[in-house]
Amino acid sequence: MLKFPDKFYWGTATSAYQIEGGIKNDWSEAGPHYDAGIACDHYNRFEEDFDLAKSMNNNAHRFSIEWARIEPEEGKFNQNEIEHYRRVILALKQRGLEPFVTLYHWTLPVWFAEQGGWLDPKAPEYFARFTEKIVSEYKDLVRFWITLNEPNIYAPSCYLQGVWPPFVKNFFKTIKVAKQLVKAHKLSFEAIKKIAPDLQVGLATNNTWFKGIIKVFGDYVYNHWFLKKIENNYDFIGLNHYFTHSLLSAVNHLKVRQNTKNNQLTDMGWRIIPEGIYHVLMDLKKYNKPIYITENGLADAKDEKRAKFIIDHSKWIHKAIEGGVDIKGYFYWSLLDNFEWDKRFWPRFGLIEINYNNNLKRIPRPSSKVYAEICKNNTINIL
Repeated sequence: MLKFPDKFYWGTATSAYQIEGGIKNDWSEAGPHYDAGIACDHYNRFEEDFDLAKSMNNNAHRFSIEWARIEPEEGKFNQNEIEHYRRVILALKQRGLEPFVTLYHWTLPVWFAEQGGWLDPKAPEYFARFTEKIVSEYKDLVRFWITLNEPNIYAPSCYLQGVWPPFVKNFFKTIKVAKQLVKAHKLSFEAIKKIAPDLQVGLATNNTWFKGIIKVFGDYVYNHWFLKKIENNYDFIGLNHYFTHSLLSAVNHLKVRQNTKNNQLTDMGWRIIPEGIYHVLMDLKKYNKPIYITENGLADAKDEKRAKFIIDHSKWIHKAIEGGVDIKGYFYWSLLDNFEWDKRFWPRFGLIEINYNNNLKRIPRPSSKVYAEICKNNTINIL
């Protein structure tokens, strides 16, 4: 039996656009393929969903606030939406779930996008103003704030590969956006600390375990560039982890994909390598910061691999704790099946199934019961 530290946070993670429904932003305006529509209708059913999280013995929950709802027009804040998210936060606290709030999870107000998005010279100041407004409203209710979600994924996906809005393919614009995101984080960190110095501020970075000859390049550009640029401007690191990469694993990956019965792949075709999270965590030890695993999960519609995935990753997380890494929480991605960006609704990441053909009925998967036992006992059974 492996026991986790006292006061360890066990929870799930979500993002507004992927589950709330009824949002108008740069994604919804990019065309039908990118419009999440009603999604999971979490906007209206959040209490039902938090009851499900509570039934899994969670004691924390990560979610995001949709900037486009709060500031639909430049400089004009919607107080009704601010009160909506206040009710969301209070609903979590009433259930004993510590709120971890993400301020930016990839979607933009339409006015902001039309002014150039993150390429606008004033973009960091706009985001800092939004941050100041939100944190001022909820400073007495929320202790943990995540400024940006995966800037190391967002910038290349939107401005280099061009697969997400605004669909740009330009190396130099990618670098500019990355620098703008660095500035946005720093300004927001300063704004939050000015409001309430005791609030805990971090960001969520998506780090990969790189092996072999690509390790030096991958570690620097992908895993550490952003963290080094914001040095001394964060209290904790949020780690999102999904991937292990090497040239050899790429070759093996092709062989694995040819075997449709192979249990090493998620429904998305991603290889399942639990050991990777240990190496990424040990790599982050040098920053001497508390670490919360803010995302870790898999697409598994049949729920055949999810329970083992959680158990195996938890074992490696525990090994990293034994190795001296200050890990304080784990958030499975995701509480619910959701809108998986350009892949839309077919990938099923949720501990809770959403029946899109039957009034968005919530159906707890068997793996949710396994996770509930881990959360309840704060232990992993190694047998």
